[in-house]
Amino acid sequence: MRTKTYDAAEFLTDDETISAYLTEALESDDPRYIAKALGAVARARGGIAQLARDTGIAREALYRALSETGNPELGTVLKVVHALGVRLSATLVA
Repeated sequence: MRTKTYDAAEFLTDDETISAYLTEALESDDPRYIAKALGAVARARGGIAQLARDTGIAREALYRALSETGNPELGTVLKVVHALGVRLSATLVA
């Protein structure tokens, strides 16, 4: 049996799925998981090279920031989110 590494980007095929995936990542409160989820969405939406062009951030820097071990600055996250066409919103915790 041959196995293949799981890549969430392969399953992020529509806006509703992307929204649910990012919401779940944000609710995890895990910065590394959030960065990794943003990277998966970027790959699903044209790739890191396209994201680099859209954000003006070097491709290598995006790979590092959005990797499993990445820890992007808020400014980077905001540029990435904007380039991906996503809006972050806040709600009060009950």
